[in-house]
Amino acid sequence: MTEANRKVVIIGGGPAGLTAGRELIKFGHRPTVLEKTERVGGLSCTVRYKGFYFDMGGHRFFTKVDEVNKIWQEVLGGEFLRRPRMSRIFYNNRFFHYPLKPLNALAGLGICQAILVVLSYLRWQIRPHKHEDTFEQWVTNRFGYRLFSIFFKTYTEKVWGIPCSELRAEWAAQRIKGLSLKTVLLSMFLKPQRTIKTLIEEFDYPRLGPGMMWQAVAGEIEDKGGRVRLGEDVVRVYRTGNRIDSVVVARDGREEMLPATHFLSSMPVSELILKLSPPPPASVLAAARHLTYRDFLTVCLIVRKRDLFPDNWIYVHSAQVQVGRIQNFANWSPDMVPDPSKSSLGLEYFCTEGDALWNTPDARLIELAARELETVGLATRADIEDGCVFRVPKAYPVYDASYAEYMATVRAFVDGLENLQTIGRNGLHRYNNQDHAMLTGLLAVRNLVLGEHNDLWSVNTEAEYHEEITEKTLTPTLQEYFPRIDGVALAGATGAAGGLALFLATILLVLKGGAVVGPTLGLLGQYFPGYTVSPSGALLGLLYGVVAGGALGWTFALVRNTVLLLYVAIVRRRVELGLLRRFLEFV
Repeated sequence: MTEANRKVVIIGGGPAGLTAGRELIKFGHRPTVLEKTERVGGLSCTVRYKGFYFDMGGHRFFTKVDEVNKIWQEVLGGEFLRRPRMSRIFYNNRFFHYPLKPLNALAGLGICQAILVVLSYLRWQIRPHKHEDTFEQWVTNRFGYRLFSIFFKTYTEKVWGIPCSELRAEWAAQRIKGLSLKTVLLSMFLKPQRTIKTLIEEFDYPRLGPGMMWQAVAGEIEDKGGRVRLGEDVVRVYRTGNRIDSVVVARDGREEMLPATHFLSSMPVSELILKLSPPPPASVLAAARHLTYRDFLTVCLIVRKRDLFPDNWIYVHSAQVQVGRIQNFANWSPDMVPDPSKSSLGLEYFCTEGDALWNTPDARLIELAARELETVGLATRADIEDGCVFRVPKAYPVYDASYAEYMATVRAFVDGLENLQTIGRNGLHRYNNQDHAMLTGLLAVRNLVLGEHNDLWSVNTEAEYHEEITEKTLTPTLQEYFPRIDGVALAGATGAAGGLALFLATILLVLKGGAVVGPTLGLLGQYFPGYTVSPSGALLGLLYGVVAGGALGWTFALVRNTVLLLYVAIVRRRVELGLLRRFLEFV
């Protein structure tokens, strides 16, 4: 088939479909992109209400894929903002910084709970789950069961609507590889050469939200001869044997058949299977029906106050409220909020299409969101000026206990359709981010136009967290193995530990009593003026312990960092001299 005879239809106007359309334009083709809704971007769309912009999910723009980053810069360039990241976890009526900060985490959990978390972690390091089939097993092996129950269980079950014991470990391995209690604790005190993406402090963001990107890409496609048809729902897919012949789209009660030579589809693969005519074998249909999705809705609120809280978003790990995540769009981009005296918030509720929450009237959902915002302590009901609701179906492919078996059956059939490629999150039933979705679109076009054999199903199948990134140094040094200690962080930790230890030791001896209370510990009075083994001395000891422990921690960090710096400098100098000697010998 010549390129002139090739006609391509792309089902879905999200990141995968539009990236594929843009790439086809570069190869001289004029594809037709069909989008079911009235806006492009899929899950990365931006909606507008009374001049306020709302992002359906909060989409940071960062990637390890150079070609994806190149597209972002080519399309938007100067419209990107570099945004500082701040996110916290709301748990047990307290806010925890993430990444964790020593004093904040200790104050939030309490010293007893913190000790139990560490002990639980050690217990599961000694005797971990032998098999990591479920999310619960995977996380427990890396964080301990206590921390799993505190920071993972409630939120994860809100998102997926199934117990963590039924959610497959593949999702955890894909999303949070490289992160464990050990790495979290080290990140509190050390500055490693390798940085986990969950711990990144800045990200790029379009000035008017992610929809700005995809509106621009759609514009490029149409400007160069392609078509992006909105509100076009694919209702049937006709095939002859292993080839797709055409699709039927419906709009306003009218249907139209669109024949083509090649098809790319980012619609949910289960829907694609069920819309085929003639239908596939019964086993394939049954497998498609068993693939499930999780949906969500965003209650968008306009608030009469500006600086409600500093976070970009807050994860709500509390069973007291139904909301799962709260976005503060002014902190993503000030231009998304037209009135500088107001804020726009997005409260995300995870649900299943057709359930009670999904079917709740908008007015009641707005009232629920306002009430829960007040419960969390971020605003009062009186602060809420207005609101609206946007529902997002099939947002998350569910990794339940049986999905792998059914997915294998579906994939085997889809791979047999010779002129069809499925792309994107839902087309592959894989929890990909938009950069991975874009990559599947790029690779699909290369398969089609250049005859390459890229396996789209393998994109992002390596067990790595979607936010893991490595900051590479030009040359490896000993600092990779002995990272610099943050003196301030270590001083805070040792000061807190020293003060609490001296305080508790004093109080215990006072409670014990006796003819002479704590004669040995009382000798500290020679070094700490005014200190005695008494209730008042315990408070003074707390202060002395903080100061002395902090000074000790800071001094240790200074000496250790200085010695390491000198040692690395000496080693590097020796290496340079050795290389110079070898060079001179060579010439």
